[in-house]
Amino acid sequence: MAVIEGFRVQNYRALLDVTLGKLSNQQAGEPLTPFTVVIGNNGVGKSTLFDAFGFVADCLSADVETACDMKQRGGFDRLRSMGQDDAIRFEIYYREAPKERPITYELAISLDESGRPFVESEVLKQRRKGQKHGRPYPFLRLNHGKGTVWAGEEAVEVEGEEDRALTSVELTDIRQLGIATLGTLKEHPRIKRFRDFLKGWYLSYFYPDAARSLPSAGPQRHLNIHGDNIGNVVQFMEREHKARFKSILQRIAAKIPGIDTIDTLETADKRVLLRFNDGAFGDPFFAQQMSDGTLKVFAYLLLLEDPDPPPFICIEEPENGLYHKLLEALAQEFRLHATGKKNSPQIFVTTHQPYFVDALAPEEVWLLEKGADGYSVIRRVSELEIVKNLVDEGLPLGGLWYSDYFEAR
Repeated sequence: MAVIEGFRVQNYRALLDVTLGKLSNQQAGEPLTPFTVVIGNNGVGKSTLFDAFGFVADCLSADVETACDMKQRGGFDRLRSMGQDDAIRFEIYYREAPKERPITYELAISLDESGRPFVESEVLKQRRKGQKHGRPYPFLRLNHGKGTVWAGEEAVEVEGEEDRALTSVELTDIRQLGIATLGTLKEHPRIKRFRDFLKGWYLSYFYPDAARSLPSAGPQRHLNIHGDNIGNVVQFMEREHKARFKSILQRIAAKIPGIDTIDTLETADKRVLLRFNDGAFGDPFFAQQMSDGTLKVFAYLLLLEDPDPPPFICIEEPENGLYHKLLEALAQEFRLHATGKKNSPQIFVTTHQPYFVDALAPEEVWLLEKGADGYSVIRRVSELEIVKNLVDEGLPLGGLWYSDYFEAR
């Protein structure tokens, strides 16, 4: 499964220029881990970083102008960093598989002459086979909707043969990503794979009240971003993956004492009710009666146990509403699912809860802070020598953060 090794965002609210991991032109850095967590105080930009991933995904699913107005973003002018005139820029450095050559995707969004957001430039590039040094060669390059694309799997692999697969393109809509159109064409398989990868990102906007809704009955394969189809996914797991669903219930029972069984009930008007039984009462409790924490943990475990999981899962502050002793176990579950299987999803989490951080290793954690100029700065916790040494001595990482050992000394 594809994995992001590096991500850079520029001119996006408080993120004037923030890089996580390794980029094509910054090879000295270590790539992002399969399970990556960003920590920081309130107001340092964690939600903005989470939203930066969501914004890129929204640009593909809709268009850049619509993405600027979605989710209370307030339009391009409120997204671009204060005092900046340059485009909002994103860079994604990823591999389709562990031994595959990395691919870089660059996206720049600016305002056209009418003051509307548009795709200023878009690039996909990769080093040629056997090329260990030098710049990656683009197989998609667009500027203001016009540019060139190289067709096929082997395009631009042999130096001097690039023109054979070269095609000029001009998009009819400069607010649509080029990968959205070209990625649907058979002659551009590499663009299609990146488009499918980006389209498969899962950013969790789960809230417990959504899980308490009464959806129409009918099995559904995947949990949606709000979690209001959780009963439908349970129906699907019960029908198609009984053993897997049983393991989910066992995990929940081990982490939330008292939960014995979970199933669904289809009502006469074809609605689906999610039922929880704690073993102490003859009648089950319905989702509408369960605590926020129980529903949240159940939703996360259901998401992780998806037989065909999304390649990239992004969750903001999973600790909200959870008992603090559950947090370390939840972090361990995230890591287990990010690293335990061949087709494991990459999991990215933001948090400000030390109990969650206690379960983490320094290389998995990034500290986001406000710089003197008011913009966000980020650093990997493993770069803090004193913290790394204390963790090696057995001290918990979250406790060190709580005790201000992450402060500049």
